[in-house]
Amino acid sequence: MSDATPTSTAPGGAGSGSTGSKAAGTTDGDANGVDQLNYEQAREELVAVVNRLEAGGASLEESLALWERGEALANRCEQWLHGAQQRLEAARPREDADRD
Repeated sequence: MSDATPTSTAPGGAGSGSTGSKAAGTTDGDANGVDQLNYEQAREELVAVVNRLEAGGASLEESLALWERGEALANRCEQWLHGAQQRLEAARPREDADRD
């Protein structure tokens, strides 16, 4: 998966992408609009992609395209979750500060 920084629409406005492998042919900065999706949109489309792959019947080329789209969508969801986690950590008081 990519280490692309989410766009300013992501929670926290910054952060790295997810860890893991990246499908061949996927790129940072998706031209198909994945970078513009909010979490719910990306997750909904990812569910649809997984359902299509699980249903079978797609050609090899279509299956590869679906897989790559799914990888990009999963990365986008992880970017949103990472950004949300950073915001929560920033808002949470530190234990050391509470002791002073």
